[in-house]
Amino acid sequence: MKMGVVRHVVCAMSGGVDSSVAALLLKKRGYNVTGVFMKNWDSLDESGVCATEKDCEDAYKVCQMLDIPFHQVSYVKEYWHEVFSNLLKEYEKGRTPNPDILCNKHIKFNHFHKYAIITLGADAMATGHYARTSQEDEEVFQQTPKTAPLVLFRNRFEFRNPVRLHKGADLVKDQTFFLSQISQHALRQTLFPLAGLTKNFVKKVAAEAGFHHVLKKKESMGICFIGERNFENFILEYLKPKPGNFVSIEDGTVMGTHKGWFTLTLGQRARIGGQRDAWFVVDKDINTGDVVVAPSTNHPALFRDILRTERFHWIAEDPPPELVRTKMMECHFRFIHQMPLTPCTVTLNMDGSVWISLAQPLRALTPGQFAVLYKGDECLGSGKIIQLGPSEFTIQRGRECSEATRLNNHKQNPEPVR
Repeated sequence: MKMGVVRHVVCAMSGGVDSSVAALLLKKRGYNVTGVFMKNWDSLDESGVCATEKDCEDAYKVCQMLDIPFHQVSYVKEYWHEVFSNLLKEYEKGRTPNPDILCNKHIKFNHFHKYAIITLGADAMATGHYARTSQEDEEVFQQTPKTAPLVLFRNRFEFRNPVRLHKGADLVKDQTFFLSQISQHALRQTLFPLAGLTKNFVKKVAAEAGFHHVLKKKESMGICFIGERNFENFILEYLKPKPGNFVSIEDGTVMGTHKGWFTLTLGQRARIGGQRDAWFVVDKDINTGDVVVAPSTNHPALFRDILRTERFHWIAEDPPPELVRTKMMECHFRFIHQMPLTPCTVTLNMDGSVWISLAQPLRALTPGQFAVLYKGDECLGSGKIIQLGPSEFTIQRGRECSEATRLNNHKQNPEPVR
């Protein structure tokens, strides 16, 4: 930090241990820190207590202990229009969206970013994510706002030095998956104080700082606005029931009924009345309302190795030079946070979408989820999955039909005996 210059950093405070320690570390580095709590959802938990209010109180208490200013800002309307409405539309299309990725893209690294930099006049924003960038702190403060041109690929001779997003030191807690849709513009002005730390160390720092009220809290898991509630009951508050049949992929038998395909996702166990054995969702037909099920958790109908995304979001804004040059690139893929990375080959399409061919079939690839790509420890970005290749079951059936046709033709046209 330059002598005499005190940088102003706005830290997103969730009321949890990670953002609390992030604010503490920023203050220890000598920055002028402001804590801001974002309210994105109006809800009560099972006991009728507003969980958001409790989180806000916890965040405020941390700011008091750190003797830093505290603000709260509401993005309930923006969250509804830009995240939740999108989520409902995706469910109606038979897809399974990821609201956490969308929330970071549209709310935290868009509206909140603008609030921090423009409204509060901060030099940078910070979050408690376990991730790091290719920038040193001082480089973040030297950024000037830039607006990217709305073209597919920029002039390749243009000099650019994009900021890269890398995995955090704690590979178990690494959260680059959830940051895979954020803009280059916001990333350039963001600090990740927990970049080089493990979760266990962060907890020790919190304990030493006396943040016992946030240490006691359970770590938030799953979709924030649903909480502990049953997903089917929750989603049926917003979408009208559309009953349909559970249909066996093996022989087309109707196994039972459901309240709507949007209450189910690929790979989950289907609750079918009267069935002793477990059946699992392998496909959904939104035209007929049928949900196709298979009789085992590792049925070949659940495994695929090819998928296509919509236009891919590259964190560096442009696709990697290797991919632009040859239209193909080898890297690694995941579509669920913390799942093992799978080697893959990426093919770039003219419209900016990509085909991804996996080194091995994966279970329950799901339209609506995000295909996140990595090269080494760098998160390249992500694209929403919109199309799947054939399942192992379909390929297997195809081979059987081809063989049956070949044998049938052989019987009808036997080779002459010599």
